[in-house]
Amino acid sequence: MRRSGIAITLGLALLAGVARAQTAAPTRDDIVAKLNHFEEAAEIDLPALKQQVMERAKTRIKNDPGPVNRPLIAPDIAKLPAFNAQIQFDADTPIIQPASYQTVGRIADALVHSSLLPYTFLIVGHVESNSKTREANAILSQRRADAIRDVLVNTFKISTKRLHPIGLGEEQLLDRAKPTSAVNGQLQILTYAKLPEEAPRQAAAPAPAAKKPAKKR
Repeated sequence: MRRSGIAITLGLALLAGVARAQTAAPTRDDIVAKLNHFEEAAEIDLPALKQQVMERAKTRIKNDPGPVNRPLIAPDIAKLPAFNAQIQFDADTPIIQPASYQTVGRIADALVHSSLLPYTFLIVGHVESNSKTREANAILSQRRADAIRDVLVNTFKISTKRLHPIGLGEEQLLDRAKPTSAVNGQLQILTYAKLPEEAPRQAAAPAPAAKKPAKKR
């Protein structure tokens, strides 16, 4: 019995080690490697996309094909370099759990890496198919994307001009074959576009020399 108990204890310890390895936060270099192969900006109208997500999520379609066969709402996003982050939030809220703080910090470190400084990024929220309405999931995914943007800006001082949050709810599942999988709740960081180059400032014209007063004769 004693040997059996020791074996069980060792087995549990090994399983715990595997679990920790699987949930370990990615390194900065891991994230940079995923995002640092930008080729071409996608044609995405973000304000219009936000509106489309909400309109489609609200629509009640009798012949809705379901999450497995539902058309992707923004297929061009799939062409962008992406890092998929397993960010843990409190249930049904945009509150980030402490276990995910390190991952958010690593994302911030990656975004200020010299190779990524010339780019802007999408922060894309997703939600797995669940008992909530599609509209509620769309709203929640947007709030979670906004929450990540706010932390990156307010805590890590990333320029707000470089970050574009968008929530897709369950309108573009990451694993369409398994709509309820936790994978579909992952948040994505995608390299979106190059920052516009600032025009060089022109040197100020020298002030005209003051005229000397004429001498009185």
